[in-house]
Amino acid sequence: MAFLSDALARVAPSATVAISQKARVMAEEGRDIIALSAGEPDFNTPLNVRQAAIKAMDEGKTRYTNVDGIAELKEAVAAKFRRDNGLDVTAADCFVSSGGKQIIFNALMATLNPGDEVVVPVPYWVSYPEIVRLCGAEPVFAVADASTGFKLAPEVLEAAITPRTKWLILNTPSNPTGAAYSAAELRGLADVLLRHPHVHILTDDIYEVLVYDGGVFATIAQVEPALRPRTLTMNGVSKSHAMTGWRIGYCTGPRPLLAAMTKLQGQSTTNPSSISQWAAVEALNGPQEFLAEWRQVFQQRRDLVVAGLNANTGLDCLVPEGAFYVFPSCQRLLGKTSAGGKLLTTDEDFVMALLEETGVALVHGTAFGLPGHFRLSYAASNAELEEAVRRIQGFCAGIA
Repeated sequence: MAFLSDALARVAPSATVAISQKARVMAEEGRDIIALSAGEPDFNTPLNVRQAAIKAMDEGKTRYTNVDGIAELKEAVAAKFRRDNGLDVTAADCFVSSGGKQIIFNALMATLNPGDEVVVPVPYWVSYPEIVRLCGAEPVFAVADASTGFKLAPEVLEAAITPRTKWLILNTPSNPTGAAYSAAELRGLADVLLRHPHVHILTDDIYEVLVYDGGVFATIAQVEPALRPRTLTMNGVSKSHAMTGWRIGYCTGPRPLLAAMTKLQGQSTTNPSSISQWAAVEALNGPQEFLAEWRQVFQQRRDLVVAGLNANTGLDCLVPEGAFYVFPSCQRLLGKTSAGGKLLTTDEDFVMALLEETGVALVHGTAFGLPGHFRLSYAASNAELEEAVRRIQGFCAGIA
C-alpha cells in the first residue's frame, strides 16, 4: 500500500510466526496437529513467581514505573549477573524492557545508521537481520554451518568485519541450532574482536540455563573483561522461568548505550508491565533449584528426538549442546517426491508437505538463513515428541 513506510518494506514477516499460525488454523479446522514450530517452554511459570504477581496486584503495584524498570528489579538483575556470570555490575548498569526482543530492537535502533553493518552468524534467529534492516543498516552474514557445529569460527568472523561494522550479534546457546559456545571457543572470537575496537558485541544469552551434558555456560564479557565496555549482555526470564507471555527482558551494558535505549523506550512502549516486573524480581531472587530438574527433562527430550531423527530417516541431526531445538539437515531427501505427491525441491517444500501430510509443524531452515535444514522445538511432552518422531519417520520413509 502506498502509505506504508519504506523501512517496513525492507522487513520480511516472521516465518516462525507464520508456520505457527498456519498450524493453529489447521488445528481449529479439526486436524490433528503437533506444533513444534514455536520456541517456548511447556512448563508452567513457577508458583512463587505467580504468587508474587498476585501480591503485587493486591498491593496496588499496577501503575507506571521507571521507563527502564523498577529499582528492585534492576537490583535483582545486577545480582544475577554478578552471581551467575561474574560481571561486576550494579543496578545503574542494567536495563529492563518488554522482552528480550525489545532490548535488541532498542540497542540497534539507538545506534545504527544507513551504511552501518552488523555481523550476523548463520543460521540466525529470524528477527536479527530484519531488525537490522528496519534500522536502515545491512546484515553481513557469517556462515557457521554443520561443519563447525554451527559455531562461528574466528577466521570467518575476521573476514566479515569491515570498517563499517558496528555490531556482532552472538547467540549462545543458539536458536535455531542449540549450539553452545564454550569459554575456549568464545576466547577465539574475543581475540578477533580485541583487534577491532570499533565493533560492539550484542550477546543474546536468553537460553543460558539450558546447557546440557554438564557443560558450563559462558558469556563473552566474562571470558574477556576488556570487551565489557562495548558489550551488551542480554537475557530474560522467558525461557529460564517459563515466562514468555510476561514479556520481561533485561541486559547490562555501557551506561551511555543504556541511556540511549531508555530515551527510545520512553518514546515507544515506556515501562514494561509493572506486574510482570514484580514477578521477575521473585523469579531472579527466589529459588532456582527447579532449573536443574527442567534442564534434565529437556536433555532427555533432546536425546529422544535426536535418536529418532537419525534412525534411518534420511535426515542428519547433530546433537545440540543447549536450548531446546534441533536443526537437522534434510538435504538428502530434497529433489524427491513425498508419498502425497509433493515434489520436495526446497526445505520449505519439505516442512509444508510434512505439515499437510502428517500434521507436524516445523520451520524450514531457509527462514534462519541456512537452506536444506529445518528447526524442531522439543519444548513439548515426551508423548507428543514420540508421536511427532514417529510421523516424521513415516513421512521420510515414504519419500522416493
